[in-house]
Amino acid sequence: MMNIPPPAEELRLLDAELRQLDARRAQLLERRAWLLRVLQPVWTPPPPAARRPEATAPGVQNVLLVLGGVLLTVAAIAFTVVSWGHLGIAGRALVLGAVTLAALGAPVPLLRRGLRSTAEALAGLALALTVLDVYALYEVAFADTDGLGYAAAASAVLAAVWAAYGLALDGSRGQREAGADVRLPLGLPLPAALVTAQFPLFLWTGAAGAGDRTMTAALLATAAFDTALALRTPLKSVRVVAVVGAYGMGGWGTLAAGWLSWTASGPSAAARAAALLLLAAAIALVTAWRAPQPGTRTGTALAGGLITVAALGGLLRSALPDDWTVPGYLVCGIAVLAAVRPRLPEPVRRGLVLASAVAQGLAVVWALPVVTAVVLGPVDRVTRIWSGAPANARDALPGDLPWPAHMALAPLVLAAVAGVLAVASGGTQWRPRALSGALALTWAAAFLLPATLEVPYNATLLIQGLITAAVLAAAVYAVPAEPSSAPLPLTGTLLALVTSLGLAFLSLASETATLSTLAALTVLFAATAAGSRRPGPVAAPAALAYATALACAVGARSDWQPQHTALLVLAVPVAAALLAARLGRSPVTVPVEVTGAGAGLLAIGLTLADPPMLALVLALCGVIAAGTAVREDRRQLGYAAGALFVLAAWVRLAAWEVGSPEAYTLPVTVPALLVGVLRRRKDMAVSSWTAYGAGLSVTLVPSLFAAWSDPHWLRPLLLGAAALAVTLVGARHRLQAPLAVGSVVLTLDALHELAPYIVQVVDALPRWVPPALAGLVLLALGATYEQRIRDARRVREVLGRMH
Repeated sequence: MMNIPPPAEELRLLDAELRQLDARRAQLLERRAWLLRVLQPVWTPPPPAARRPEATAPGVQNVLLVLGGVLLTVAAIAFTVVSWGHLGIAGRALVLGAVTLAALGAPVPLLRRGLRSTAEALAGLALALTVLDVYALYEVAFADTDGLGYAAAASAVLAAVWAAYGLALDGSRGQREAGADVRLPLGLPLPAALVTAQFPLFLWTGAAGAGDRTMTAALLATAAFDTALALRTPLKSVRVVAVVGAYGMGGWGTLAAGWLSWTASGPSAAARAAALLLLAAAIALVTAWRAPQPGTRTGTALAGGLITVAALGGLLRSALPDDWTVPGYLVCGIAVLAAVRPRLPEPVRRGLVLASAVAQGLAVVWALPVVTAVVLGPVDRVTRIWSGAPANARDALPGDLPWPAHMALAPLVLAAVAGVLAVASGGTQWRPRALSGALALTWAAAFLLPATLEVPYNATLLIQGLITAAVLAAAVYAVPAEPSSAPLPLTGTLLALVTSLGLAFLSLASETATLSTLAALTVLFAATAAGSRRPGPVAAPAALAYATALACAVGARSDWQPQHTALLVLAVPVAAALLAARLGRSPVTVPVEVTGAGAGLLAIGLTLADPPMLALVLALCGVIAAGTAVREDRRQLGYAAGALFVLAAWVRLAAWEVGSPEAYTLPVTVPALLVGVLRRRKDMAVSSWTAYGAGLSVTLVPSLFAAWSDPHWLRPLLLGAAALAVTLVGARHRLQAPLAVGSVVLTLDALHELAPYIVQVVDALPRWVPPALAGLVLLALGATYEQRIRDARRVREVLGRMH
């Protein structure tokens, strides 16, 4: 059996063992720290990063070379201009010749040694020296000659010399470097020669005193030279300069030729300007044919086509009256489209088609103001309804409307563009849109004809009615297999709507015209909506809108009061509700319902001055809304129907001069409570506040306010009885809303009845009694605080178990 030491001995042993463990742990921790110091590498700071140079060696070299060349050039200019007079003729020639030849020859050995940048700098200095040589030669030998002529000849000579110099250096072979045979041409002489070559012809025409046509020809000739060089040269630097020169000189020359064509005083001057424009067009078209980039080819073909239109149009303008200017240019634009052939490259064809489209579009824009005037002009008739029929369509427009003489050709322009759209788009993917555009332009041309030809008023109404029927027929019978594949039906319907609006406004000049026009438009749009295979969202609402206008016109023609006319207008919401029920979930349903609602609002507005009739119209609108709410997808309209019925009842009570609030609130409370009962039966999860709160509050709250200001006893008594009944019902069925609302109203009503007696008692008591009573109440509340909290908790639990 194991010997167990006494407790005191055992405690001593445990303490000794723990002290040994602590000493051993301290030794181990010290050894661990030493090992970590041994194993950790010694940290040495990283060497400082080498400072990178801020400029590269080639960059420094180029800066030095360019700066040196500039300084030498400045020195040469100073020597030539300032110090030239101190030397004789031989000295002058010797100095300039020697320096120029040295500068021209220095790049050759430098190129052989591979020092291209240095050679480039010296070549630039040499070119500058040649310019100074030309200037010096002029000062010495040709000072009496014309400056412009000398500049033209000098620029031509310099361009030739620099080009020969650049080609000669370009052909020199350098030494073998790094085992490869390389060429080291200079990039400055040839572009500089091309820049100088831009000036000889222009300066020569100025020196010769030539006219604007010769100067324009010189610009276009220079542009032709630049174009040819840009299309053929393989050197990028030369090609860039040539392209810039071609666009600059060509654009300048084209604008100048266009101005000459526009200001030409006769056929001869127009022909010469047209020749210049055709030269510019030829340059652009050659570029379009030969340029490698498709975008450049299309753009230059577009420019060439437009320049051709300007040239040919200028010829026609000089031979035709001024009113035919735009039609003449339009004919030329159509002719450019006719010149497009399948053998032409695709970019060229695209550019020419775009040029023709731009010309035709500008012609259409030219005709738009008169179209807008004729479409919007009849709106002015709203302020002069049934003031008498005008003599013709022109007189039907406002008197202050401008009507330029050349606008008589606007229908011709629109019809021509419409014909091109209809014919030229055949077999292309743009045909549906083109046909829509053609239909719109044809409509515009036909719409302008009565006012242009001054057609009699009645005939104008008939023509616009036929136009409306025609575009509607196009919309109905041009419905494609896929609705999204062509915009023609929608375009035709919208155009018909615009035409019908103009026709309706125009018919306001006469009673008979108004009635017959509105009736015809109602029948026309209704027949379109009924006969279309795929009815759009315009025809049916338009028919309802015109029916509404017809009802108002019939009422005005019959001398009815507005409130009586409203009853006739209500036929439109009835028809809209029936039509919407038949259409179901069609896209046309919502526009039809919105139109019907607008007619209903108009009927309500017509009866605002007659409260009894307003009440009747509101009730009828409520009937229409209730009938619509029968549909499964329009259940929410039941709320609108209820609101309309309530408004009708309130308006009728106001007409009877009824001031009792219960007469206004009870018609709302009873249906609301019935609806709440039905809803609670269907869904027991619905709270009593949702089912009955609104209905009870609508009657009890206004009656409570009325009772507090009522000096009689009947209303407070009836209100108290009603509130008591509601409270008892809530307590019987354990419903929170009736119990809370009824008890609050009952308490406030009782306080109202006891208030006079309370006031009398307070007045009879001494002034120290109220504070004493308040103190007693506070002591009583403090003494029973716990009991009150318990009672309040129990009441809250009881109410919480109610629904």
